[in-house]
Formats: sequence, structure tokens, C-alpha cells
Amino acid sequence: MTNAWTQGVGEQGEQELVRPLSTRWLRGIFIDLLARPPFQREREQWAGKTVPELIDALLLQTEFWEEWLQAQLYYFLLVDNFRPESESILRLPGELREGKSDIPEALLRIALCASFDRRNPGADTFVTVVMEQFLGIEVQKNTRQLEIGKHVYDGGRGNFLGVMGSSQADVVRIAIDDERTMIRFVEREYERLMSAPMPGRAARSFADELRQDERSFAQILREWLLSENYSQSFETRTELPNRVFARSLFVDLFDRLPNTEEVRRLRSALDGLGDPGPLRSALVRIMLDSGKVELPTREEIEHPRRWIEESFLRYLGRQPTAEESAVFREAFRDPACRPETVVYALLTHPEYASR
Repeated sequence: MTNAWTQGVGEQGEQELVRPLSTRWLRGIFIDLLARPPFQREREQWAGKTVPELIDALLLQTEFWEEWLQAQLYYFLLVDNFRPESESILRLPGELREGKSDIPEALLRIALCASFDRRNPGADTFVTVVMEQFLGIEVQKNTRQLEIGKHVYDGGRGNFLGVMGSSQADVVRIAIDDERTMIRFVEREYERLMSAPMPGRAARSFADELRQDERSFAQILREWLLSENYSQSFETRTELPNRVFARSLFVDLFDRLPNTEEVRRLRSALDGLGDPGPLRSALVRIMLDSGKVELPTREEIEHPRRWIEESFLRYLGRQPTAEESAVFREAFRDPACRPETVVYALLTHPEYASR
């Protein structure tokens, strides 16, 4: 699909995309699609490859769909004690990857799972959340539909959103089938990946495309990620969600992902703060002082300037400026400055906490 807001990336943009991946793009695409930076082996694997090659490969991975599902659960606040554990939800990533399920079916299962019901108990809360989060309807301006939905939820027969229903499950199915749900879905997914609202009326066009082929979501994502709009998103920095920040620390420092309990503890602690910055810095210090981070000793670093440049590329996705290089090299001349000191400075830099 093409429209006014994305006609490809333009001649100059196309040349950029077919050039070897920059470290910034490699790190950014991994964070956007897998909610983590690349592992060491992946940095080596993708050196010299292109943006389209990387996007095509990641969209085929089950891990992408696992992270997509996590983003949906987070959107609906189905985390911690409300995290779904049913087989119906757990098998969704594999089914989506294999084309055995689609976006409407995935949203339907989420809204019908026991965790969603526990998270939104009672007719008023449940129907309000369905109307607002699925359809993007302001309940205050649609109180009549809310009352009908509550009646249907309680087992009464009613015309909810123009369709007859008589159960809680009918409330969900009617909402998922409503065209506004796919429009809202497209809008929020675009904003989640592009860190900007979808321009113009493009959401309806993409929603129509998704309804015509409910398994076309990966192709739509590919179009977005190869668009000029996505290229422009790399010109500004967007703060990482706490969960992604926690996962990034584990990958960058330990070259592994945190387990479910580790990421839950860190995310919960960070989410509970108005300003998570100080705690993020404290977490970096604790991890660096754990003795489990594999860094070279001062004696093993034969060329400090080169090592500092490599560290900037690894953690910030860019080369240091001339001024930064000079400051870091001067600091490293002090025998008291350890490699951990340099890494701490980079991981507590505002750029690290952003994409």
C-alpha cells in the first residue's frame, strides 16, 4: 500500500538503506522489534548487512511476536499478578509467526482471557476498558452505548455498537469486529514503533488493508520500517520504557536476557517512580560491581582511544565526538579510572536510556 505519507524512502533514503547497517540502526531496530539490543554474536552476524535484510529476518522470528505480545499485555496492564498464563495466550506468538492466527484473533483471546476479566472486574469497568482501549471511544460522550454494553455484559439482550448481543463474550466479539478497533490498533502500533502519531488519515487505509488480509500485519510493519518516517525517527532520541531499559542492561553487560522474575522486579521498581533516573543509575552501578561483567582490565587495554570508541559504538550506537574522546582519554590516564568507570559514564548517559 502507498499513500501520501509514505512513498518509500526516496532516492537518498534508498541508498542509505542498502548501505551496510550503521551501529545506531542495528541497535535501534533490535530495540524497536525485539525490545533489546543485539547480543555480541548478532553484532558480528549483522556487520556489513543492510537494513531491509535485518528487518526481514527479525519479523520472521518468534521472538518478535513474543515481544509484540508483551507490548499488548503491557498496554492492557496485564502484568505481574494479572499476567495471563493460559495456553491460549502462550501459544499466540508461534501461531502468529506461522500464520495460524491473526491480529483480531489475538486481541480477542487477550480480552476473553481470565486475567483480563480479573484486571477489569464488573460490567462498568470491563465495558469501559473495551470501549476506550479497543475502539478509542470516549465513554463520557457515549454513555448510552456504555449502558447497553453493561446490559449485554450482564446477560441481557441489547444492540451494542449496532450488533445484537447477550453476554460478556459478545461485548468483546462485537468490539473486535468493529472497524474502529483495527483503526485504533494501527494508530497505537504506529506510535509505539515510530514514536510519533500516524500522519493524516493513513490509519484507516492500513486498517482496511489489515481487515482484507488479517495476516498482513508483518508486511505493514515492513512498510513502516522502510519508510522515510522511520528513517527520520532516528534523528531524535526517544526514552526507553523501563522494561526495555532493564533488558538492555542485561544484554549489554551480561550478554544475556534477564529471566522473567529479574525483569519483573526491575520494571516494577522503576515503574513505581515518577523519575526513574536515579534508580536506573544505581542499577548500573550494582551490575558493574557484581563481578559478573566481562570487561578488560586497564592493563589489557593497549589502545585506550580505540577501546573508548568501541565502547561508544556498543552502548550508544555512535562514535564519540572529538571533545568526548578527549575528555574520556584524559580521564582514563588517571590510574584510578577503571574500565568500569568509563562504562558507567556511558550507561548513565541520557542517550543510553533512549533509542
